[in-house]
Amino acid sequence: MGEAVRALPLSLAAYLEMEAQSPVRHELVEGVPYAMAGASKAHNLLVQNLAFLLREAARRRGCRLYTETVKLKISDRTVYYPDLMVVCGSPSPHPLYEEAPCLVAEVVSPSTERLDRGEKRWNYLSLPSLEVYLLVGAAEPRVEVYRKVGEGVVHEVRTEGRVLLPCVDIALDLAALYEGVELERA
Repeated sequence: MGEAVRALPLSLAAYLEMEAQSPVRHELVEGVPYAMAGASKAHNLLVQNLAFLLREAARRRGCRLYTETVKLKISDRTVYYPDLMVVCGSPSPHPLYEEAPCLVAEVVSPSTERLDRGEKRWNYLSLPSLEVYLLVGAAEPRVEVYRKVGEGVVHEVRTEGRVLLPCVDIALDLAALYEGVELERA
């Protein structure tokens, strides 16, 4: 995440108005907008591959799949742009963001790792609708899965094989996810 744009906290309405007029995307964290950096080719290809692999399964279940440019409202003070999210059930009445995904994925690079594993992980897992949070490695073929089970969260790391994603009822093939992707150099 980039530098803070303004020192004074913004309301959700002021943030959405600012975003509508800005050529640069910003995430809102506790009322403070942060400019987002561009992505690597590996990052982009991983998001595309993941969307391709999940799209049909999401559609079969009546879910919507969004990538990178649709906002996820965590609270009136925090809004992110997840790399990928799947939303089942009724869509948010707001045209600019969703609020209840069952799956969120972030492609992890050295510059985003701390944020994706820390603040975003806790905020995403706080959503009652969320079943699975995926961290997809851009520097190595590695997928971390945070799956809600009862009142807890099970953490699993995979470097090969398949990852079960119950909200879309699919076993994600990691070889297919990384197909054609030249990984980032650390």
